[in-house]
Amino acid sequence: MHYPHTRKTDVTDTYFGTSIPDPYRWLESLDSAETKAWVAAENEVTFGYLSQISFRDRIRTRLTDSWNYERYGVPEQVGDEWVFAKNDGLQNQAVIYRQRGPEEPRVLLDPNQFSVEGTTALAGMEFSNDHRFLAYATSSGGSDWNQVRILDLATDALLPETLDWVKVSGTSWAGNGFYYSRYDAPGPEEDKLAGKNEFHKVYFHRLNTPQAADELVYENPEMPLGFRIVGVTEDERFLILSLTDGVSDGNRLLVRDLTDPAQATTWTTLIASYEFDNSVIGNVGGEVLVYTNYRAANYRVVRIDPSQPQEAHWHDVLPETPNKLESVSQVGGRLVAGYLHDARSQVQVYSEAGAFQHEVQLPAIGTASGFGGRCDATEVYYAFTSFTYPTTIYRYDLAANISTVFRAPQVDVNPHDYETHQVFYPSKDGTRVPMFIVHKRGVERTGRTPTYLYAYGGFNVSLTPGFSVARMLWLENGGILAIPNLRGGGEYGEAWHQAGMTPHKQNVFDDFIAAAEYLKTNRYTDTQHLAIAGGSNGGLLVGAVMTQRPDLCRVALPAVGVLDMLRYHTFTIGWNWAPEYGTSEDEAQFHNLLAFSPLHNLKPGTAYPATLITTADHDDRVVPAHSFKFAAALQAANAGPHPTLIRVDVNAGHGAGKSTKLLIEEWADVWSFCYANMGVTPDSH
Repeated sequence: MHYPHTRKTDVTDTYFGTSIPDPYRWLESLDSAETKAWVAAENEVTFGYLSQISFRDRIRTRLTDSWNYERYGVPEQVGDEWVFAKNDGLQNQAVIYRQRGPEEPRVLLDPNQFSVEGTTALAGMEFSNDHRFLAYATSSGGSDWNQVRILDLATDALLPETLDWVKVSGTSWAGNGFYYSRYDAPGPEEDKLAGKNEFHKVYFHRLNTPQAADELVYENPEMPLGFRIVGVTEDERFLILSLTDGVSDGNRLLVRDLTDPAQATTWTTLIASYEFDNSVIGNVGGEVLVYTNYRAANYRVVRIDPSQPQEAHWHDVLPETPNKLESVSQVGGRLVAGYLHDARSQVQVYSEAGAFQHEVQLPAIGTASGFGGRCDATEVYYAFTSFTYPTTIYRYDLAANISTVFRAPQVDVNPHDYETHQVFYPSKDGTRVPMFIVHKRGVERTGRTPTYLYAYGGFNVSLTPGFSVARMLWLENGGILAIPNLRGGGEYGEAWHQAGMTPHKQNVFDDFIAAAEYLKTNRYTDTQHLAIAGGSNGGLLVGAVMTQRPDLCRVALPAVGVLDMLRYHTFTIGWNWAPEYGTSEDEAQFHNLLAFSPLHNLKPGTAYPATLITTADHDDRVVPAHSFKFAAALQAANAGPHPTLIRVDVNAGHGAGKSTKLLIEEWADVWSFCYANMGVTPDSH
């Protein structure tokens, strides 16, 4: 194929005596005319290639038809009303409704009206405790920058103020306003989408006042990196401050008692170390309930009295178990605990003192989420999903331990036509790794079945079973979906996570390679019919594996990937990933990163798999420069016959809030690219 010419420069960096050329550094200037012209030229080649695939339109039509069904979110009780999200089918963004009893629902917020293209999304919302106001955040074009507006629920009128430059923040109400976190406005010369974000601050905003009048609650001018995030307990008694330092993998936890004038401006440290994950899930009387992995790799819940915060005075409420405690919510005078057993949900209900009451009976092997609500709730709602079980909303009676279907989607899928099983395979070092394998019931192992191998492997993220209408197209056409739970994830607690962090990141790639080899050895597929995929940290996974083992698969799909491991920490909030990866500023970590950095391990003259890199021009989490530079270097290095393309969405971001239209178009292109390069024509619908 003929690719656009990509200019090379003589830029070189020296790390601890090692010179590393960076000839495509100019592609980091995202707003330059030259970079924009390069993106346009690359997109012209990519979409020109995709347009010649004869079945691409048919796939897009099938995806559009499949996507067109009602989808509901988990309802939230706000006073005497229920608030829920609903997408009629092909709406670009879900609409937020409010409903009182049997009355007809009415629109509370319609994000489809936020922008003409449907690319401005709802990024979060929080109701005041008196149910009078709603603070909601929006994200434009997929950016992580949020803008916060306030809606008067009694009049449906917006308050006059607008809060800008909000990032990595919620809104937590107390009295006549709320706490939130933001950065200072970027200067006129700063890159708003790629510039490094420093000096996160906490503010209190009072209703009907301009942002400039907000009260500064916390800052640390001596520590430019790290997040400062606050929350308020439901009774508005305790203000909780979570601090990270951009170096360690956890957070400190501090508290103020807002009801005690002597304590209302003083922070009490509950947990001083930055090494552990800690969060407050609520409070009982004068004590707070803390979810933590301190001295508990699988997490536990402890009760801490702020007047005696020393560890000797802590009390275990939910002790650590062999299964990871994935989530806990305090609701209806109970604790609802979600555990993971081999990446499958188990949900148990306890008293606030930690006495077991009952287990929630889930409908199948899958993932349950939700269970949120206020301390006086008698019922809660949760979502249940699995690979072939469309997300269904259940109402759960806390006292009776009874679940009933609240909203079940009508989808053109018969779950009984498919089967899911879990296998365990050995990685390179012998570690036993689980993997879900999904396919049509009774499929034969011919060793040639198109297989989509997807994984993540990092940041303590657990990949659990979940329904995807996009992936159903692959399954209904006879393909196999394989999802391994690699080290680096959270499926087996902090020990599993740390086994895939720096300096052990290679374990993650070895686990993924071993998954591919297992699928081939056991005659699920072969190299010709295997696609490997992942996004963000999973994009790094695909980039590293395709450079280490270019012979492993026919198709590689790195999406919004972290691909330049030597410079990732210099962009936006990339510094926050240093505990996971390490940085090139440390000599030992530099050598470790250089060994697997996808950009730096491409070898000229190598035959690489057919590769479709996907990114977006407004991605300010993993900036598109990663993908731009990797695409340019891959096209220059590839000596094989397979295409190496980059697809750049315009006015889109890292993925959250992406419009339905853009999702359908992207998946149509991904599946078309896979089938075309496997030499397979989809045969259904």
